[in-house]
Amino acid sequence: MEGEAAPRTRILALRLRCPSPADTAAFYRRAFDGRTEAAGPGEVALRLGDQRVLLLPAPDAARRDFAGNEAGFQHFAIVVADMGEAMRRLEEVPGWSPISRQGPETLPPASGGVAAFKFRDPDGHPLEFLAFPPGSVPPAWRDPKALFAGIDHSAISVADTARAIAFYAALGFTAGRTQLNHGMEQARLDGLEGAEVEVTPLHPAGGGPPHLELLRYRRPTSHAIPPADGGVAATELVVAAQDETIPRRTADPDGHRLLLIPASNPPAGGGA
Repeated sequence: MEGEAAPRTRILALRLRCPSPADTAAFYRRAFDGRTEAAGPGEVALRLGDQRVLLLPAPDAARRDFAGNEAGFQHFAIVVADMGEAMRRLEEVPGWSPISRQGPETLPPASGGVAAFKFRDPDGHPLEFLAFPPGSVPPAWRDPKALFAGIDHSAISVADTARAIAFYAALGFTAGRTQLNHGMEQARLDGLEGAEVEVTPLHPAGGGPPHLELLRYRRPTSHAIPPADGGVAATELVVAAQDETIPRRTADPDGHRLLLIPASNPPAGGGA
């Protein structure tokens, strides 16, 4: 239609491989107030805030916990209205394991001043609680409707930031300012000695949340170890992409998986 805005890139969902999608869904409902909704055959769909997580069976149920500086690492960050209360709720639910060494960390102002805590769900998928400091809360999260407000971003580890930016730019993402996070707080948060990481936000043209974040570790050095196909760590990002010439299923230069849906014809409900 003449004058109608062109379709734009958006992140529609995260797809997680699980030994038992039903068991994983039960954990997400108890721990984060996830809401189950209709999904495709063999899938369980959850809403965390307004964002969607799709749980699929893992043909290879062997667990492989990638460290933050390995290309097989991909987490998503859940915005919480109250970090103390979110931790209390999490501690009531068995099965998860910490990544952060000493509980939630408040990063220095140069690293954004956020409070964060990284951990793994019972399957080993890395997750993060994220609480923004007063006065620096992004517009999308300024009026939280629940303790677990939604998914702010998915973060992926990459070996070369410029190469990753070029790949995602072709899909309709725009890079923000890169910041360097380091210091004892970052090391404890990541569970990595001497952690020093470049963080680059990638914003989808159609807006968010969620958005994408690139993590390139200067220390410890980034390692290009992608997860095996069908394994629990083989997370897939579902993206309504502007470039419709790229194959429906593809991977970025570091092996992170994407399921691309034409932005001109996204599925109803934001699913895949």
